[in-house]
Amino acid sequence: MDILATLLTATGIAMALMLLAWLLYRATDKASWVDAFWAGNLAVLAMGYAWFLPGDATRRAVVAIVGGLWGARLAAHIAVRVARGPEDPRYVTLRREWKDNLPARFFRFYMVQAAVDVVLSLPFLLMALDASPFGRPTELAGLTLWALALGGESLADAQLARFKRDPANAGRVCRAGLWGVSRHPNYFFEWLLWCAFALMASGSPWGWVSWSAPAMMLYFLLRVTGIPLTERQAIATKGEAYRAYQHDVPAFVPWLGRRGDSRAV
Repeated sequence: MDILATLLTATGIAMALMLLAWLLYRATDKASWVDAFWAGNLAVLAMGYAWFLPGDATRRAVVAIVGGLWGARLAAHIAVRVARGPEDPRYVTLRREWKDNLPARFFRFYMVQAAVDVVLSLPFLLMALDASPFGRPTELAGLTLWALALGGESLADAQLARFKRDPANAGRVCRAGLWGVSRHPNYFFEWLLWCAFALMASGSPWGWVSWSAPAMMLYFLLRVTGIPLTERQAIATKGEAYRAYQHDVPAFVPWLGRRGDSRAV
């Protein structure tokens, strides 16, 4: 199977799964399902590349593990959160801004996410096509970074979930653990994961293309659907407490030095 045929197949799979996500949104009126399927899509693509493409067997196994384990963990975490909780604040904001014809708008949004999934899957694709023996220094360094980033993201998610489970914290801003050194540690470690994927793929033919994935992820996190929408909704619901948090804690890259002490929580 050539690269073009592989990408077309991947696009069809991603769009089909996003169609299921959209149908689930219509059934539950929760647009947040797109996030779970976004991560699940990437796990499916990574494992599909690993199974069907002709690269080195060890490298394909690594692709299945790093892409599949990361994507499955994130998809399960988000799916549980969506099923048990209210709509994600980012999509509350989108509903308010879009106002009319929401099903059609969200359908287009979901299909765009399917296309983004295919672009982001390029590091997995390039690795799974590489027939040279696994074990380049960049691959070993990427695996190490992947393990650290996955641990950091999992810890950040667990700390926030624990904070939200306590009824006494309703309406308050989480500063527990990693959330005291970054306002979005989950996003930071998510981006590091994509840097790890690109680093692992960088030694493969056309490996430089893989760096488009962390670049795209950084743009979306900092400028589009990540931090901007999350913080806009947080300010709307938490007001001055969140503004104080913005003053005290950096937005993205964790920083142990304190910028201020406006602890209005």
